[in-house]
Amino acid sequence: MQLPEDFVRQTRTIMGEERFIRFMGAFEEEAPVSIRLNPGKVEGGNHNSQFSILNSQFDKVPWCPEGYYLEGRPQFTFDPLFHAGCYYVQEASSMFITHVLRAVANFSLFTLHSSLHVLDLCAAPGGKSTAAISVLPEGSALVSNEPVPTRAQILLENITKWGWPNCTVTNNYPRDFRKAKAKFDIILCDVPCSGEGMFRRDPNAISEWSLQNVEKCWRLQREIVADAWECLNPGGIIIYSTCTFNIKENEENVRWMMEELDAEPVTIPTDPSWNITGSLLPGFDAPVYRFIPGFTRGEGLFMAVLHRRGAIPSVRNLTKGTVPSVIKRLTSDLPEGDYPQTDLPYHEALKYLRGEALILPPDTPKGIITVTYKGYPLGPVKNIGNRANNLYPKPWRIKTTHLPPETPHILDIK
Repeated sequence: MQLPEDFVRQTRTIMGEERFIRFMGAFEEEAPVSIRLNPGKVEGGNHNSQFSILNSQFDKVPWCPEGYYLEGRPQFTFDPLFHAGCYYVQEASSMFITHVLRAVANFSLFTLHSSLHVLDLCAAPGGKSTAAISVLPEGSALVSNEPVPTRAQILLENITKWGWPNCTVTNNYPRDFRKAKAKFDIILCDVPCSGEGMFRRDPNAISEWSLQNVEKCWRLQREIVADAWECLNPGGIIIYSTCTFNIKENEENVRWMMEELDAEPVTIPTDPSWNITGSLLPGFDAPVYRFIPGFTRGEGLFMAVLHRRGAIPSVRNLTKGTVPSVIKRLTSDLPEGDYPQTDLPYHEALKYLRGEALILPPDTPKGIITVTYKGYPLGPVKNIGNRANNLYPKPWRIKTTHLPPETPHILDIK
């Protein structure tokens, strides 16, 4: 793999020769594939059946109890349980957000509050939002936002399929929340970055990288954080993250937050066996968490947790109605309500996911029906008797005409 000379020179200086050589060795290896189970569906919930990872030898992601490394990359597109939101395909390092949020929820200033108001500011495609929903205290409300309209629609699909309550999907710029005077206890700032941590699995990230783009990114990141800071309740937490290695977008931005915003860094307990790297900026020893391929089993990630001094307001309304009316919300066009269900065999489930009409059993009631696979809802159809018209949203449908002869086995029902 040919990396940009400026990147190699810069990264060798930041990491030091020994660490850099080990990092470069990771490019000779396949990027690991991992999934994160949906605890609202996979581990009980309203279902009588229980799922398990089919291959018990799969390694668990050590910082995320719901995360598993797979032995290769299956065809997730052809697994109805993937479309049902039973699991999310997520890079393992990014799952560290679950560990951070579990730690933050026990932060001394939050212990008096049984629920929290959370904003994921740059959320698409939805990995950190679905992770956050799964681990926040019961009754918490999440606003999952994406500024780019096309990406916001993908975010809406993934949040809808994940299926947890008290989550609102929005399509706004960070400054819109500041202007609306919206307030949150926790804000996730997974900011746009130069993408160095994606080099191993995305060749396009390599071709788009430049020193000029790094300069552009760290300035934009500060603008986003400045807007987010105005939306943070006193006593609240910002979780700042990038998928890049350089110190301009990482440590130097954290130092700027400490100096300009009076942000206080928060230490998150970690296990030494996870091989997380701390600060690489000389003279700066605030707690930060860097995942480097070759050291940690995942892709590049940088994260820091910062506290806004003060006490969280004692009176807060955490319903969806707390999102200001000027904020643009997105809703799916799926019919709302509880409908009779009918379960589909594997190939019929794939036909449904492709948007085809179905023929349901003769005793199926007419009207809106929720079709399921192994008891897990896929979406609605309108049964008119001789056939059922497909109501699965067109942008979500499987496009390929090739169908596999067998079910991709990732999860198993016990």
